[in-house]
Amino acid sequence: MASEPRYGGFSRFELELEFVQCLANPAYLNYLAQQDYFTKPEFVAYLAYLQYFKDPQYAKYVHHPGPTLRTLELLQQKRFRDEISTPHLMNYMTVAFLEHAVPPSRG
Repeated sequence: MASEPRYGGFSRFELELEFVQCLANPAYLNYLAQQDYFTKPEFVAYLAYLQYFKDPQYAKYVHHPGPTLRTLELLQQKRFRDEISTPHLMNYMTVAFLEHAVPPSRG
């Protein structure tokens, strides 16, 4: 059995997992939009390919799977890919993620 190819010491799965987790960062999404990545058909196809992370077999490796996988799902929509370039949506997503990630104080 041939061993899996390594890229800089990491497996393809590890690299794709790292990238998927970066997609939970609204500022990173905004950066990708500003660089026109979301207008490139090959990049949009790659985002579609990454949907395999929604399978429980792979989702268990994703940190903060709720917002991360939801963002991956939203990226399938052209309207979302267009609007993430606006500061308004980026700021809204940042607040929503923080509200999800940080429990309310009990004081």
